[in-house]
Amino acid sequence: MLSPLGWPGFGEITLLALLALLAAALVAGVVDAVVGGGGLVQLPALLLLLPGAPVLALATNKVASVVGTTAATVTYARGTRVDWRAAVLMAGTAFAGSVGGAAFAGALPATVLRVVVLVAVLGVGIYTLRTPHLGSTQRLRFGRRPQLVLMATGGAVIGGYDGLAGPGTGSFLVFLLVGAVGYAFLHASATAKLVNVATNLGALAYFIPAGHVVWGLALCMAVANLLGATLGARVAVRRGSAFVRRVFLVVVAVLVVSLIVQLVTSA
Repeated sequence: MLSPLGWPGFGEITLLALLALLAAALVAGVVDAVVGGGGLVQLPALLLLLPGAPVLALATNKVASVVGTTAATVTYARGTRVDWRAAVLMAGTAFAGSVGGAAFAGALPATVLRVVVLVAVLGVGIYTLRTPHLGSTQRLRFGRRPQLVLMATGGAVIGGYDGLAGPGTGSFLVFLLVGAVGYAFLHASATAKLVNVATNLGALAYFIPAGHVVWGLALCMAVANLLGATLGARVAVRRGSAFVRRVFLVVVAVLVVSLIVQLVTSA
């Protein structure tokens, strides 16, 4: 259990570490499918348990995430309405942003990135908490063209962040779609899933040719993430926007605590 497995494509992890990572991937799939933020579970586990450079954890995390997020997208598409034209446009710019972000992974000091994200997440959480009816129904705030411009621009920016780091990307996408565009939480989460698939693929377009993916581990975690994502999406579609909003606030709170701990321990 505590000795390296020695299996090709598993990065010299132990059996105990493998089981822990599979459990993390399952939980991450559930959380990510409901409202985003599965990276808060999966990526820290990989950083802790996978030997080697942090970029290996980032790349392996993306493979597992993209499979689960794709499954969640399909489940949402069957159970709720999606504005495919807007979603595909946003996904395209997010893909481009994620490729750029992945190429610069490690170039930006981690502390700077954490501070910026912490401020943004605190603002998101406070605004959502103080606006109890936010996202309960769909109330679009702009005409069609400004809405598409906003979604495309937001997708590129958040995609860049996902390529650089990733945790909380799904939550940022949901908040942009709810707080700025005017989607209901359920519809925002459905759209965010498709965009998140694109950001994961964008990062992998850089990570795979660079040889950063630990493939055996990534594929095993992908199966666990897929199972969790399918379950999470079904629950979200059945429970509706009010449930998604509650989970969103919990994920934001966890992200805030996680970032503060990282800042304190790295100081």
